[in-house]
Amino acid sequence: MSWFDLAGRDLIAETDWTREEYDIAMKVTDQLKGAYYSRIPHPTLEYKTFAMMFFAGSTRTRMSFETAMTQLGGHAQFIDPQTTRLSLEDKPGAGETVKDTAEAMERYCDGVGIRLLDDKIRYYGEADEVMQKFAKHCRVPIINMASDINHPCQSLTDIYTMHEKLDADVRGKKIVIMWAWSPWIRGWCSVQGTALISSLYGMNVVVANPPEYDLDPRVMQDCRDLASASGGSFEVSHDLDSALDGATVVFPRNWFTKDRYEIGKEKEAEIAKQYVSWKYSAERQKKLGNPGYLLQCMPVDRGNEADAEVCDNRLSWILDQAENRLHTQKAILTLTMGGRL
Repeated sequence: MSWFDLAGRDLIAETDWTREEYDIAMKVTDQLKGAYYSRIPHPTLEYKTFAMMFFAGSTRTRMSFETAMTQLGGHAQFIDPQTTRLSLEDKPGAGETVKDTAEAMERYCDGVGIRLLDDKIRYYGEADEVMQKFAKHCRVPIINMASDINHPCQSLTDIYTMHEKLDADVRGKKIVIMWAWSPWIRGWCSVQGTALISSLYGMNVVVANPPEYDLDPRVMQDCRDLASASGGSFEVSHDLDSALDGATVVFPRNWFTKDRYEIGKEKEAEIAKQYVSWKYSAERQKKLGNPGYLLQCMPVDRGNEADAEVCDNRLSWILDQAENRLHTQKAILTLTMGGRL
């Protein structure tokens, strides 16, 4: 396996790439991050264009991808699908089909990123279906910038950050991905993605959540299979304090129930209020963490998902983690779009 073999590859789900391929991406990330801090120009994608379709808004995703393409010598083109004639419904009169849009876009650009999730879809799984359809009809790489099921760019960033902070030794370390109370009603992609990649790398992964908040059973089975193959472990717990006991890393984040698209946001908020005590507090960090480093993809709901003290103390990785989105995505873009160091 060579890193050149990733040229032209899609990255839609965490399971699209192997452990060896993620290892390559992390090595390239190290090279590009080193060049960034050494102020060495690294135009690996000179004159290339990455088209970014943002059905859903963002802060870090858009900024990191645009900055990445600038630093790689190329161009990131922001596309708001609402200003196009694209329709996700494949029927006469609805608008331009995904097939026609994808086949036209491949003639303009060298890669396409898509962000589609939560309130921009009608049912769980629709965003993944759209990305798979783009990949079917588009010959340039399709990069998932967050969907309803997966978030591989964030997941690579999370495992890279853990390797960086734990001296490249994550195997056997305990990570707890915990549901945390917040009035924000958010999707599954980030927590599922981090569970998948942590399992792939042999960590002892615990997903802790109230009974109503179980995640996608197919993804959870993938986590069990990956953990078994990598020498790690995977479990789901409904007892928060027991789950947190001895955790090296904690990822606290709110997510909605499996019935989100049937019951609506108002009912979701009612269910969530039963569990306002589910937060990563400073007390829990001190009492249960070992040492309980904070990993959180942001935005973080300070005071609800995690105490402000936890977000700002020496055990918080959130800003280094946010920065690493830039470096890991530069590696993904370089690898998939045929760049050269």
